[in-house]
Amino acid sequence: MKRHTLLLVVFTLLLLLASCHRDPLKHFDGQTFGTMYAITYVDRSNGISDMQLHQQIDSLLADLSHTFSIFDTNSLIYRWNKGEDVPLNEDFLNVLRLSKTISANTDGAFDCTVQPLVQLWGFGKDGVRHTVGDDTLATVREYVGFQLVDLQGDSILRKDPRVQLNFNAVAKGYAVDRVADWLVENGYADCLVEIGGEVVARGTKNGKPWKVGIQRPTETADGNKESIESMDLEDHRAVATSGNYRNYFEEGGVRYTHILDPRTGQPERTNLLSVTVFAPDCATADAYATAFMVLGHEKSAQIVKQHPELEAWFIVAEKDGTFTMRR
Repeated sequence: MKRHTLLLVVFTLLLLLASCHRDPLKHFDGQTFGTMYAITYVDRSNGISDMQLHQQIDSLLADLSHTFSIFDTNSLIYRWNKGEDVPLNEDFLNVLRLSKTISANTDGAFDCTVQPLVQLWGFGKDGVRHTVGDDTLATVREYVGFQLVDLQGDSILRKDPRVQLNFNAVAKGYAVDRVADWLVENGYADCLVEIGGEVVARGTKNGKPWKVGIQRPTETADGNKESIESMDLEDHRAVATSGNYRNYFEEGGVRYTHILDPRTGQPERTNLLSVTVFAPDCATADAYATAFMVLGHEKSAQIVKQHPELEAWFIVAEKDGTFTMRR
């Protein structure tokens, strides 16, 4: 699922001066996974220069993109999708294992074998977005579904050679986790990492929780970004948002979103505008946010009750054109 994830508004005070009571906050950003990343951290001078830190993070993100990018013709996932017999690294296998678990927990609403449907609807790179006929959709659905993928040790067997994977709805969250873990391992215990709106917190911001904001839905894809709610993001918590008002096309007066239901092959059809999920790790939050957009508010809320490690906020479109926030 090529997802244009929604940018959470990350509230960080970047102009704090060093004092006897506070360590200085530092910040840098860059590009990865076709979007922007931003890192804020408490600097306690552990021997790594700012430039070295930036370079090492860029190198880590480049490695992860080279594993998960469906647009990089040399990436691991691209080559696997083409049928090459390539050795799979631990990051690839970790994401596949997590994806299978969340697929099972959401009755198939999350499914990384959705790549053929992404291509069919034109949501891939340089794709021409268009509606799809029932007969064509039925044919493609024959080779979409996690039941067609068998993970055996460090190998993945597909029961149909046409099966293809797409980790776009989980890879950015996984990358956020990997970067945050690297920072902590290298002495940056207090940091906030964000990639395209997926965020994870480690430690605190000089003794206080980091803060994030949930974006207000917009009527059009290029609407102004503004926060509707500000929330604390505690240590070792992550947050991800999925929504349907940034990446879509319209045909015949109907809006078709990029979030596809793997079970039907159709774009999701719920009254949700966005879902924000809090979880212990960002990969989990990322994947559940997409699944919940497919399932809708009521079914998703039931899953949250069954998984106390999760918290979710749903922005629901009302019949009068307004929206409400629900849990």
